[in-house]
Amino acid sequence: MINLYPTQIESISLHRIGNKNKSEAIFLSAEPHVLNDETTGLLKEYFFRPFREKEENYYHLSNEVDVEFNEVYKIVSEIFSEPSSTHANSKKLATYLYEQSNHPHIKSGEVYVAYLSDVLLDNVKVDAVGIFKSELKHDFLQFEEKGGNLDIVIQQGININKLDKGCLIFNVNKEEGYKVLSVDSNRYDTKYWLENFLGVDVLSDDNFKTKNYLKFCQNFAKDVVLPAEDKQQEVLFMNRAVNHFAKNDAFEETDFLNEVIENPELIPEFKHYKVEKGPKYSIEDVSTFDIANKAVSDARKKIKNVINLDTNIQIKMDFINPESAEKFVEKGWDEERQMYYYLVYFNKEQKS
Repeated sequence: MINLYPTQIESISLHRIGNKNKSEAIFLSAEPHVLNDETTGLLKEYFFRPFREKEENYYHLSNEVDVEFNEVYKIVSEIFSEPSSTHANSKKLATYLYEQSNHPHIKSGEVYVAYLSDVLLDNVKVDAVGIFKSELKHDFLQFEEKGGNLDIVIQQGININKLDKGCLIFNVNKEEGYKVLSVDSNRYDTKYWLENFLGVDVLSDDNFKTKNYLKFCQNFAKDVVLPAEDKQQEVLFMNRAVNHFAKNDAFEETDFLNEVIENPELIPEFKHYKVEKGPKYSIEDVSTFDIANKAVSDARKKIKNVINLDTNIQIKMDFINPESAEKFVEKGWDEERQMYYYLVYFNKEQKS
């Protein structure tokens, strides 16, 4: 888990790169940018906000032969080894990014390379290198007094509420290619940033395993539990699954299956489904791991505990404890009407 509020920008270098495919130029600043309190506050919000709002999906720098051959890895390692070399190495990073700008869709823009201190990663302070790029320019209005009138001047600039591209490379796990977070607001050139420039692979850590295992369970509930039983049991299965993750520090698949799957006939179905669909979620060989609490909290927010009926009625089963749903909601069949029904028990209606 990352906390960027105490993070300090120790140094920052600004460069501009064009689209190499279109023969646009590259401009490398001779010196690092001198920060003041106002620009520091604005830049921290511009750079860090997307990482606070985005789900934490970690990567690591890689190469098909060895991580030592990853260009960003080599340059960032020099920076971590000698932080005073940040500006000189920022030119190498900007030049390398320019070399990858060969597709006609890639936009020119400003590149910022920052050396960061006091980043809280899993409650431990670490240093990091931030690489950011602004691409899209927006029109905005300025006003000038001319004689007795107030005149409108149209100018272009970047929207500091939306970072186009950025990554944080943390000074941990060097041998495995560091730990990396990335954001990319623009979907027209995704390979350019993650693959061509950074050269990253997904980091299969506990957060990744927790998140993907719960996504896999959600699809098992939809594809197997729902057709075999009903919507109520689909909802209850996912509630039991998330609650199992929430109350345990470590995951063990056999314990999970025995606790979460109430119908024993579905256990072999689950194992078969994992063989078939597990590779899609990179959990085919995963049966034990430490549970990441933030991934569980994120998964709980995304689960839809709603039963939609063909009579235009919705039943929202907002239960932390799935046993409550079984206690207060009953499903039955009305012979006279030839229709299913849900019987809901309650003490009083709550005021909205």
